[in-house]
Amino acid sequence: MRADRVFAYGAAAGLLGDHLLGDPRRGHPVAAFGRAAGAVERVLWRDHRGWGALHTAVCVGGAVALGAAAQRAVRPSRSASVALTAAATWAVVGGTSLAREARTIGRALAAGDVEAARARLPHLCGRDPQSLDADGIARAVVESVAENTSDAVVGALVWGAVGGVPGLLGFRAVNTLDAMVGHKSERYRRYGWASARLDDVAGWPGARLTAVLAAACGDDPRGAVRAWRADAGKHPSPNAGPVEASFAGALGVRLGGTLSYGGRVEHRPVLNGEGRPVAVPDIERAVRLSRRTGLLALGAGVAARALLKGRRT
Repeated sequence: MRADRVFAYGAAAGLLGDHLLGDPRRGHPVAAFGRAAGAVERVLWRDHRGWGALHTAVCVGGAVALGAAAQRAVRPSRSASVALTAAATWAVVGGTSLAREARTIGRALAAGDVEAARARLPHLCGRDPQSLDADGIARAVVESVAENTSDAVVGALVWGAVGGVPGLLGFRAVNTLDAMVGHKSERYRRYGWASARLDDVAGWPGARLTAVLAAACGDDPRGAVRAWRADAGKHPSPNAGPVEASFAGALGVRLGGTLSYGGRVEHRPVLNGEGRPVAVPDIERAVRLSRRTGLLALGAGVAARALLKGRRT
């Protein structure tokens, strides 16, 4: 079976598995990778960029090597190759868990239970929930859904289309390391530098594809493109900016502004200033937009994989 068909069937099966099963309650492969990366950190940690780069190389290189070895081992069997791609896709995407957490918070807000929504918000993002009212929580959820559509779904499919199973595992390893050590705390300001920069590079194509697809299947394609062009560059993140701006325009809402992370207040630029403030029903709209974007990304990935295969033959 051609490699593009293996990816098409495997990735589709993996996304279906994520839709039906979500993430496992115990023994998630990404959690296992996180524990392994933490063990490597305990051995290598120094307050130095070079040691952090070594940590990144060991962890990401190990994930890619594992994926390459597994892919090579099953190559003689078509069914095993599809099954491996499906398992890897299911392991690295997180669209269902993202939707589930967002909807749980949305239901709490709709019921007027702001305290329950605050308690649940850390499962979705790193904002300080106690500093947020109901509207602030809703805005945080929509922004997290937008950003994680790229990180947890589209980016993985892009790298899967390019590199097969090693691409899937490598992207998730990069993204997980960034979440673990890429933030600018005193401990990780230098040690996590390489992981953060590599995440920026690896996330670049997925973020742009997410922005394009969100504009294409959102309620206001022109508004999405307009917000992307006008406001994405103002965001401190080179990848979250296009995604959040496109979602804001597509949904007709205003994102950005003041937020708090770990006791640190940030004043971020407003995205889509022409939009209205986020309301609780916009959480469900954002989840549906995320779902549509992920499905379109699968189609784009399959087409890209077929194109790459055609050029090689």
